[in-house]
Amino acid sequence: MAKYLVTGAAGFIGRSIAAALLERGETVRGVDNFATGKRSNLVGLEGMEFVEGDLSDAAVCERVVAGVEIIFHEAALPSVPRSVEDPISTNTACVDATVQLLWAAKKAGVRRVVYAASSSAYGDTPTLPKHEGMLPAPISPYAVAKLSGELYMQSFWRVYGLETVCLRYFNVFGPYQDPTSFYSGVLAKFCTRMMAGETPTIFGDGSQSRDFTFIENTVRGNLLAAEAPAEKVAGRVMNMATGSRITLNDVVEELRGITGYAGEVIYGPERNGDIKHSLADIGLAKELLGYEPVVEFREGLGRTVEWYRETEQQG
Repeated sequence: MAKYLVTGAAGFIGRSIAAALLERGETVRGVDNFATGKRSNLVGLEGMEFVEGDLSDAAVCERVVAGVEIIFHEAALPSVPRSVEDPISTNTACVDATVQLLWAAKKAGVRRVVYAASSSAYGDTPTLPKHEGMLPAPISPYAVAKLSGELYMQSFWRVYGLETVCLRYFNVFGPYQDPTSFYSGVLAKFCTRMMAGETPTIFGDGSQSRDFTFIENTVRGNLLAAEAPAEKVAGRVMNMATGSRITLNDVVEELRGITGYAGEVIYGPERNGDIKHSLADIGLAKELLGYEPVVEFREGLGRTVEWYRETEQQG
């Protein structure tokens, strides 16, 4: 019987959390509908019980939560542009599925749900760094959907006593992030294009900045959130990031040094729903979880490029 459930287990972050749990010797169940997750990401996770299914289906939720103590809820349609084009499917995957999962978890006696919230909840307010006391101001349908998930998490804690912890991710990157999708994260695209000698595209002037967070830091934060005392973290929302930022222009320069790319950069129009600057105050996660980022940006970038190189050689 699995102690942990990881939703979106064939996705970038879900796969990474599941791998860390298995490495620790835990019993893990994973679920994914492969809307964005990849079957190839399950290689190396053979010790995990896996269920293919959609969490918007109540029967699937009931099946996967059975006997579970802690859930890491990573499943979503993680893309601002996708949500702008199709807000309905984003709402189904990020809101309807989350409510179904929470209701099934409550009925099954699950103790805690750790939720992949999003820094997009802050919107494009000029205040930096972003802290949890700020009023949410989501712009895109994706941001609204992820914030709705947060509010449902807090409601289920207050109304039903289901322990929930919401971690607002800031631009997570690293191995297993898919660079091939139109909706992929910017670092995955930059890394693979520049490695191949292809011109990267920046939407905007490149002065926009992000608190890019290497996946190992995000995984560590999730494991800490699962273990922290309920009296400290239940019902809480906290940032999960590094507390530092870098512009996209500077990212390209860093990657030039790592990949040897010497070509040009294409600048395209700004994308609707994107924000200009993102920087997290991680003081609350430090206080409540004892969280500290363990891998800084440049080290993580180098490790990411190396992983893409090795994957390309194996492929």
